[in-house]
Amino acid sequence: MATKDDSWRGKIGSMSAAEKLAFVAGPTLTRLGCLDEAGWPYVVPVWHEFQDGGYYFVPRARALWAKYLKADPRASLCIDEWDGMRKVLVKGRAEIAEEPNVGGKWVGIARSMSLRYLGPHGPDYIEPTMGEPRWLIFVRPIETRTWQGVDWPKRYKHKNW
Repeated sequence: MATKDDSWRGKIGSMSAAEKLAFVAGPTLTRLGCLDEAGWPYVVPVWHEFQDGGYYFVPRARALWAKYLKADPRASLCIDEWDGMRKVLVKGRAEIAEEPNVGGKWVGIARSMSLRYLGPHGPDYIEPTMGEPRWLIFVRPIETRTWQGVDWPKRYKHKNW
């Protein structure tokens, strides 16, 4: 008798702390959500750096989303893979670590991100733009949820709606 092979589903359930740390240390884009000046959701794909228990972002000086986070620090993050196998969802508060400047703490973080996201071509991208002012924004998580694998969480499987 043949057995059903469900290996395509991957590991099912929440990620362990170590699995989450390994995942967010990779080159997966973050979709950062905030509220614009009229209160509408504004979502932008961005690079992130996980350090100090939260997420750093390095927007350019004229990035609208940086101004939105300064005005209203509520932020949502979605870090996921295109195939849906792993995802991290964060509800947090943005802290302005640096207003737009040249040569701040953001420089080391931006260099690290450029290498992680672009590999050996990271410096080719980031170094010519080091004279452009950037913000440094830190999102401190309030709530984090993780999931991996292809299946429904138990709360969706309840039969008594």
